[in-house]
Amino acid sequence: MSTTKTAQTILTEMREFAGFSPCEQRYIRRSLDVGLARHDAFRRWARGPAEAASIRTQYVIYQDLKLLRGLMKGDIKTENGAGLEDLETVMGPLLRVTTFDLSQGRIACFSAYRFLYERLLGAEVRPWLPGAFCGAAALPHIRPERRKELLQSISEAAATAPGWSMAAPRFFPEYVEMEEAA
Repeated sequence: MSTTKTAQTILTEMREFAGFSPCEQRYIRRSLDVGLARHDAFRRWARGPAEAASIRTQYVIYQDLKLLRGLMKGDIKTENGAGLEDLETVMGPLLRVTTFDLSQGRIACFSAYRFLYERLLGAEVRPWLPGAFCGAAALPHIRPERRKELLQSISEAAATAPGWSMAAPRFFPEYVEMEEAA
């Protein structure tokens, strides 16, 4: 990929991230710290006991990401019914992790979810994301009013895409320390 194309891709991803709500941005950065083992999420993100407990649970649930990364790098087939034997192997852990993230109430739309999961699991997960998102959003773990908002946030184009790009994401948002004005 040329330097200009890479720079354009990064800028596009940065603009997409900037379009998410501050709550979604914070949760995505926190989740990347947990899921990619970038930083101590407790020290950086916990604002109290409830959030510390949520992060602790997130660390446990995100253990499934290791399995999913291995599966995504493997020979999982998704076209024309091929690979149905892989359905439980992939969707079980992906649905569990997705349900946790959506039940936290900080991801409000499919595009924020997709943005996060492309970074947690790589481009190979894209074909699985609409099904996991819709499945998790429809579960009783999600409050009924949130269920409706989440399910309405996925566009027809995203839900029925004929194919997916395998280009790896380039922009991984990080925590930014705010300096106090002198």
